[in-house]
Amino acid sequence: MLDCKRHKNMKPLFRRLMGAAGIAAALYSCASVGRIEGGPIDETPPRFLGSTPASGALHNKKNKIVIEFDEFIKLDKPNEKIVISPPQVQQPEIKSNGKKVVITLQDTLKANTTYTVDFADAIQDNNEGNPLENFSFSFSTGESLDSMAVAGTLLNAANLEPVKGMLVGLHSNLADSAFTALPFERVGRTDSRGHFSIRGVSPGKYHIFALQDADQNFAFTQPTEIIAFHDSIIIPTMEERMHQDTVWVDSLTIDTIFDHKYTHFLPDDILLRSFKEIHYSQRLAKSERLTPEKFSLYFTAPADSLPLLEGLNFDERDAFVIEQTTGRNDTLHYWIRDSLIYRQDTLKMRLTYLYTDSLQQLVPRTDTLKLLSKLTYEKLQKQKREAKEKEQKEREKRKKKKDEEQEKPDTEFLTVDVYAPSAMDVYDYITLSFTEPLTSIDTAAVRLKQKVDSLWEDVPFDFVRDSIDLKRYNVFAEWQPGESYVFEVDSTAAHGLYGLFTNKIKKEFKVKKLEEYGQIYFNVHGADSLAFVELLDGQDNVLRTVPVTDGKADFYYLNPGKYGARLINDTNGNGVWDTGSYAGKRQPEMVYYYPMVLELKANFDLTQEWNILEKPLDKQKPEELKKQKPDEDKKNKNRNNGNSSSGRNSGRGYSY
Repeated sequence: MLDCKRHKNMKPLFRRLMGAAGIAAALYSCASVGRIEGGPIDETPPRFLGSTPASGALHNKKNKIVIEFDEFIKLDKPNEKIVISPPQVQQPEIKSNGKKVVITLQDTLKANTTYTVDFADAIQDNNEGNPLENFSFSFSTGESLDSMAVAGTLLNAANLEPVKGMLVGLHSNLADSAFTALPFERVGRTDSRGHFSIRGVSPGKYHIFALQDADQNFAFTQPTEIIAFHDSIIIPTMEERMHQDTVWVDSLTIDTIFDHKYTHFLPDDILLRSFKEIHYSQRLAKSERLTPEKFSLYFTAPADSLPLLEGLNFDERDAFVIEQTTGRNDTLHYWIRDSLIYRQDTLKMRLTYLYTDSLQQLVPRTDTLKLLSKLTYEKLQKQKREAKEKEQKEREKRKKKKDEEQEKPDTEFLTVDVYAPSAMDVYDYITLSFTEPLTSIDTAAVRLKQKVDSLWEDVPFDFVRDSIDLKRYNVFAEWQPGESYVFEVDSTAAHGLYGLFTNKIKKEFKVKKLEEYGQIYFNVHGADSLAFVELLDGQDNVLRTVPVTDGKADFYYLNPGKYGARLINDTNGNGVWDTGSYAGKRQPEMVYYYPMVLELKANFDLTQEWNILEKPLDKQKPEELKKQKPDEDKKNKNRNNGNSSSGRNSGRGYSY
C-alpha cells in the first residue's frame, strides 16, 4: 500500500515536469525559427494584388491612390524615382504603409486625362530590398485610357556617359517656345543606364526633350539647366510581336514552347544627347588680395581686352606684372612691383570693364574697389621672422644634441620646383616653376649636358617662358633614347620680383629606350573632314590629342598600359568639343568612342580599324571607362561583399 500511495503521489509531479518540459520546448522552437547557419535568400520582388482605384480605371475622380502588395514593402528614394504624368505642380504625398503604397495628388485632376505613376524600381520588399522593376500604375479621368509609350536612352553629349535621374518629356505643341514656356505634358525619368520610358501617351505628333529641372517647373527656364532635344518629330505607334515562353522538364530538356502575341510600342530607340549651353554673361565675380604683393580679379566670361585700372591711393603706371592664368582675360593676377604700394593695408582703385546688361549687351561699367590684404605686410614679415626663429631654435637643439658647433643661418632663396624625372620620356621636357614672377634670368647659367662615354658634353636646348603661366619656364631638347643627361643651373641665376635669388640646381636623369614604348595606329572610317582623336587612360582622362589626317590617327611613344579612344567631329575646326544651343537649333558636336579598351605592351604596335558608325552610339563606350554604373551592378557588388568573409605621360598636353 505504501508503494501504491507513493505511485499515486508521483503522478501529479510527473505531469508537472512534463508540462514544464513542453513549455520549454515550445519556447525553444519559437526562438529557433531561423536556422543559425541561415536559409536561402529571398530574391522574389513584391507582387501586385489590387488597388483603389483599379488599375486602368476610367472616370476616376479620386485624388488618393492605394496600391496593395502581397508582402510588406518600402520605398527607395521615392522623390527621385517615382514620376507622375502629367507632371504635378504641387509635390504629391507618396508613402508606404505596411503592404500598401499610398499616393495623394495635391493638384486638381484634369478632365479626360490619363494619369500614369511610373515607380521604376522604387518599390522593394521590406526585408531583402528586392525591387519590383518597371512597375507603373494608370487610370483615366475620362472615358478612355491612353496606353502608348515611347522609350530611348539619354547620354552625356561630351563623353557618352549614361545620364541618370533626368526628366524626359513630351510636347504636342510643336512650337519652339513650348520647351521654354510650357510644362511637359507627359514625363519619364532616366535610370542608371540612361534608359527612359514615357507612358500613357495618346496618338499624335510630339517633340521630345530632356531637362535637368533646377526650378522644378518642367520647362527650360534657367540658362544653367542641362538639356537635350531631338531634331525630329516623334510619332508614337504600336505593333504586334511574338514572344516565346519555354517550359522545361529539367535544366536540359524542353517540354513545351508557347508563342504569345503582345503589343510593342514604338519608337523605342530614341537617342538624346545632353549638354549645358554656354552663356557669356560678363561680370566681375570676385576680387581678392590674399597676400600684400598680389591681388586677383575673377570674371565670369572671357574678354577680348584687359580691364582699365586706375589707382586712387597709388600710381598704377608700370605698377604691376599681370598674370593671365587661362589666357582668356577672365582670371587675372596683379603682382605689385613697388614695396611702397604693397605695404599699404588697403588699395583703392577704379576698375572699368565690359559688363552684360539686362538686354544681353556688353556695355562699359566702372566699379570702385577697396582691396584689404587678408595678411598685412607687417604680419607677413612677422610670420617669416617667427618661422626663421623657430627653425633656428630647432637647428640649435639638433646641434647641441650632436655637440656640434653652431652653423650660420641658411640663406633664403627663391623657391623653384624643378620637373625633371629620373626616367625622362623621349617627348617630355624640363619645367621650372617659380613662386613669383622673375625680373631676370641668366640663361648663360643654365646648362644641359649629355654623357658620352665617360664624359659630359654640352647639348643644345631651348629655354622659353611658358605661353600661359609667366612663372613657368620650359627646357626643350632632342633627347637621345637610352642616354644619360644632367641639367644644371648656377646659384643666383634667376632673380625674383621681390628680391630673392635661386639656389643652384642639379638634376640627373636618363631618357627611356624606344623598346620601352608601344604605338597605336587607328585607321578611321566615317569621320568628318575635320575631326580629332583623344587618347584616354583607364579613367577616361585625355592623355593626348591628334588630328585625323587622311583617315589616320597615330599615337607614338606610349608607355605600356590600358588605353581608350574618343573621336570628335570638329564641325567648326577650332580643335575643341563644342556644346549645343537650343535657340540656335544646334546640336553638340558628335562624339564617338572606340568600343574597346586596348592593352598595350612594351615594344609592341597595335593597328586598329575603327568605323565610328558601326555600333549605335549608346553601345560604343566600353563599360570599363564608364563612371555611371548600372544600379543592379552596384547592388550585386554590395550583396557579394556582404556575403564574403573578408605620370606625367598624359598631363603635358602632348600632341602630334
